[in-house]
Amino acid sequence: MPSIFTRIINREIPGYIVAEDEHNLAFLDINPLNEGHTLVVPKQEVDKLFDLDEDAYLRLQLFTHKVAKAIEEAIPCLRVGVAVIGLEVPHAHIHLIPLHGMHDIDFSRPKLKFSEDEFKKIAEKIKIRIK
Repeated sequence: MPSIFTRIINREIPGYIVAEDEHNLAFLDINPLNEGHTLVVPKQEVDKLFDLDEDAYLRLQLFTHKVAKAIEEAIPCLRVGVAVIGLEVPHAHIHLIPLHGMHDIDFSRPKLKFSEDEFKKIAEKIKIRIK
C-alpha cells in the first residue's frame, strides 16, 4: 500500500502543494505546529531519509532550501526550523516549521486547525515566493 505522501504525490488525495519539481514535492502539513508548517518529500517512496542515494538526498536538500526561503518570506517568523522524525509515515520527509521560539518545534504540542480556505491562502502565499 502506498504511503499517504505517495498518494498526495500521485494526486490520489488532495494536498496543499506549495512547490514541485521532477524529484520532490512540498505541501502543507494538515496537522501543523505553526502557520506555514510544510512537509518536503522525495517523490521516490523510501522509508528513511538516509536511505536515499546521495544524488536524491542532495536534490531533496537543495529543494528544501528553496522552499524554506519562500516560507521565510511568506510567513512572519524568526527563522524556519527543520526536523526529520519520520515515525508516523514510512516515507522520508522533512518538516519546515516557521519559528517564533523553541516551543514551536515541540511535536507534543496541540496541532493547529485551519479551514480549507485558510490552508489554500497559506499555500498560495508560499507558492508565489518559490524561486
